[in-house]
Amino acid sequence: MSALDVARAALAAADGDAEAVAHCERSGLARFAGSEIHQPTLIENAVVTLRVVRGNRYGIATTNDVDPKGLEELARRASAAAESTPPDDSFPGLAPAARPPDVDGYDESTAALGPDDQARLAAAAIDAAGDMPVYGFFTSASCELAVASSTGLGVEQRMTDATALVLAAAEGCSGYAEHTAWKANDIDPSAVAREAVDKAVRTKGAGAVEPGVYRAVLEPYAFADLLEYFSHDSLGALGLLEKRSYLSDRIGQQVADEKITIADDPLDPRGLPKAFDFEGTPKQRVVLFERGVARGVVWDRATAARAESEASTTGHAGPVESADWGPLPYSLSVAPGEADSVEELAELVGDGIYITRLHYLGVIDPREGIVTGMTRDGTFRIRDGKIGEPLVNLRFTVSVPDLLREVFGLTRHAALVNSQNFYGERYPYGVLTPALAAARFTITGVGSTPGI
Repeated sequence: MSALDVARAALAAADGDAEAVAHCERSGLARFAGSEIHQPTLIENAVVTLRVVRGNRYGIATTNDVDPKGLEELARRASAAAESTPPDDSFPGLAPAARPPDVDGYDESTAALGPDDQARLAAAAIDAAGDMPVYGFFTSASCELAVASSTGLGVEQRMTDATALVLAAAEGCSGYAEHTAWKANDIDPSAVAREAVDKAVRTKGAGAVEPGVYRAVLEPYAFADLLEYFSHDSLGALGLLEKRSYLSDRIGQQVADEKITIADDPLDPRGLPKAFDFEGTPKQRVVLFERGVARGVVWDRATAARAESEASTTGHAGPVESADWGPLPYSLSVAPGEADSVEELAELVGDGIYITRLHYLGVIDPREGIVTGMTRDGTFRIRDGKIGEPLVNLRFTVSVPDLLREVFGLTRHAALVNSQNFYGERYPYGVLTPALAAARFTITGVGSTPGI
């Protein structure tokens, strides 16, 4: 059965008003460690979540038993939950029927990849690394998402995605690279491995720097991580309504450099396109920062109903397990700049640090957009505009808006950086971003040397 067939079957098992969300996945992940393939993971699964509505009460239940008896039991559990749940006066009701936009995001050849293909592509990364031990994976998937409702709503989308990730690491050195796309043919695992190995070789003999505020170049991997952590509280409507968003009371103000324009763009074919959200509402492109001015956040139907202004959903309802976070931007996109390379960004910085990726991130103060963590797998000193000697992993604490307040430049090329962790149901998403050169990045201490 297709995902929409599953959703409609679940809906038919329920009495009265109801909504069913079906998520089907066929995926494989070929891991490797120490340049040897191990722990292949193959998944073929269908999960359906049913919401039964009784006036302003509703109950939710989930199952992956999608035969008729399993769906009958699902409907019984959701109905019982609806009867025992307290009334929710803020519940906006079920989404009306709507036609989602046509988007790209599905590739037949990627969907056809099997475990032997995934192992072959993982082996290509290993072979390209030569004598340097590498760790990582190649993964690909075909997924379907469908929503059916008693309002007459019935939508479905097929999606594919693939990622090659390589950490090259030996004693005293490590380098990182990855590439994500919805077409596996757009990914060259050998090139990903070579990028990681080249970076690792350059990290040998790493030294330290004193804590302080440095000019910095952030590769897309590092910039994407910062933006994603910042977005959890500050770029969704729930954070705005609860006054924990950095954008609270700042909409319409200049909060970043004029070079910074950020949108959530689920329709962009360069990313991982989405046609509708987990309520079945058509997705929209939402401008968050425009030439440094705060313009807005993403909304779902529940937060729009709570807003005192005339807010409306932008199609950003997430899966039921993330409901406590409210709507989130799953397709962050940063407008590129004019620099041809990270080397050109280093010239703009003059003296500072170069950061490949970040690790152990955490949000300290969401209202001020302050994130802490550690650099990893390719941190270097910039002197006289050149990327030079390697550095140990550095501890940092930065306000993301402060980082964006003075930007020297961004690269012309934007990279799609994977954001999913592959532990739950597969829902491909990521951040499309160039590399960034900024005036302020606060280093608070030093950590371990690169390598294993």
